[in-house]
Amino acid sequence: MTLDRIDIEIVRLLQNNARLSNKQIAAEVGLAPSSVHERLKRLWENGVLSGTHAEVDPASLGIGLEALFMIELAKHERTTVDQFMDDMLTIPEVRSAHLITGRYDLVIHVAVRDTRHLKNLALDQFTNRPGVTRIETSIIYDTRVNHELPDLRNSHQE
Repeated sequence: MTLDRIDIEIVRLLQNNARLSNKQIAAEVGLAPSSVHERLKRLWENGVLSGTHAEVDPASLGIGLEALFMIELAKHERTTVDQFMDDMLTIPEVRSAHLITGRYDLVIHVAVRDTRHLKNLALDQFTNRPGVTRIETSIIYDTRVNHELPDLRNSHQE
């Protein structure tokens, strides 16, 4: 799908506030609400837009601590890694799983009540899994998130 300047602006607006109405988006991009509706429909159908999510205050759900588990696996076979990644998302405390390069194979972002919960999660759900040869934990003190993806389609790095 080819995205034009208006499509990019619609995507940018929604990345920063997915609750905007067609009328609000139309006012921002200078189109009629019906035209914005058609563009949004096309963006969803073509997979440019694939989901919307609410930001939730972690403390309101009893989360007092977030951490990263850096995990080293014994085997790097595709099926083993894919299964491990899929298994991670079945653990309620796991927020995301990332396959990475470098010393570790995966980084798993977790949300827990406290350090005791973190220790139990590490011991009960991670270190005892077959294939895990090493785990290192880093507690997250603070986070800043930029929800807006850059448009790199036409940029060229030399």
